[in-house]
Amino acid sequence: MKKVCLYEFEDPAIKISMHVYFNADNQLLFDGYDIGKRVKEGLGDSDYEYQYIIAWEEAKKLAHLFNCKENDKAAILEGLKKRFNTNDAYSKFGDYMIENNVVFEQFVWH
Repeated sequence: MKKVCLYEFEDPAIKISMHVYFNADNQLLFDGYDIGKRVKEGLGDSDYEYQYIIAWEEAKKLAHLFNCKENDKAAILEGLKKRFNTNDAYSKFGDYMIENNVVFEQFVWH
């Protein structure tokens, strides 16, 4: 299944991209990547990667929250795109999962 873009932005000081997709292990992944001068100024390194990993059983909870069929992965991705399509998508999606008892793993690299 292809990646769905939630948010992209680019200017001379920063490039931001956030995507969601299902991997070969049936996990829902949220991948974010920021790179550029502004990232280096804020974090001391020029790139910053961040990710949520949601097991399939937990991703199905999102289907119910989005009022779509439990096994409809495309609808889950579309529901995420409709709700989390701004620069703060990562933090808002994390808050949303916590509020709705969706268990997830989180990784950050910089």
